[in-house]
Amino acid sequence: MSNLFDTLKDRLTGNTKRIVFPEGYDERILRAAAQLSGEGLVEPVLVGNPDEVKQKAAELNLNFDNVDVLNPADYPEFDAMVASFVERRKGKATEEQARKMLLDENYFGTMLVYMDKADGLVSGAAHSTADTVRPALQIIKTKPGIKKTSGIFIMVRQEEKYVFGDCAINISPNAQDLAEIAIASAETAGLFDIDPRVAMLSFSTKGSAKSEETDKVAEAVKIAKEMKPELTLDGEFQFDSAFVPSVAEKKAPGADIQGDANVFVFPGLEAGNIGYKIAQRMGNFDAVGPILQGLNKPVNDLSRGCDTGDVYKLAIITAAQAL
Repeated sequence: MSNLFDTLKDRLTGNTKRIVFPEGYDERILRAAAQLSGEGLVEPVLVGNPDEVKQKAAELNLNFDNVDVLNPADYPEFDAMVASFVERRKGKATEEQARKMLLDENYFGTMLVYMDKADGLVSGAAHSTADTVRPALQIIKTKPGIKKTSGIFIMVRQEEKYVFGDCAINISPNAQDLAEIAIASAETAGLFDIDPRVAMLSFSTKGSAKSEETDKVAEAVKIAKEMKPELTLDGEFQFDSAFVPSVAEKKAPGADIQGDANVFVFPGLEAGNIGYKIAQRMGNFDAVGPILQGLNKPVNDLSRGCDTGDVYKLAIITAAQAL
């Protein structure tokens, strides 16, 4: 696990990124912000009343000398932010509505990223996933060719690293969604020095079973290959066919993936969520994530049960995504 973050830290050396934390009063955020600021790899920007936030930091004996704290209520560029938000929402919010919405810490923080006042955002320690993701989808939006954001986990065990997705966002993706998830997951894999070899998973290998579910995955493979022909990707595969060379030789001779996949795209959230937790709890893998992907700029969601270490790690990942 340490090697994973050492690599990301090396990339950030000399490339400091500003990461906004909307939950500026949360002790876990405060402690992580102080650590990040001290290392100089990430420049934390907290949302809240500066006097109150820095008072709480002082009570925790944290050095906040180089930590910015911005208050939506007296932000000098608030009028410009309101105008930018109204324009971005294209008639879906009036100026009056925008002024009210941008007092919300997540909307305010997301606009800082959109306006290039910050490079990424980490929230969710005290908010739901919807509270974190909704502003990002409305303001930052998804990359060209990607209609939906998705969430992956990096599964780490000693020197082994794999990508599992989507394990966090899309409950029942269609073929187009799966193709987009596959391409986005391959891109995220590269961030962690994984040369992506993408397997589209099902309960069938190359037509061994026939159903709407298997047809969906087979169609996703076709779409993904058309979208990104240079990407090593194949399916549909049962997990053993994607992971075990001897099984692939029997079940999928001639496939582009021969039991050597390192990016696994699950057919739905139910399978993905169960799959990563089995690997985590029974296979003793560390699960790093969820890491959101597909957005024009990085936004990531913490668990409300997170600790300071989780905040720190996700901030490093978010900063690396912004490189």
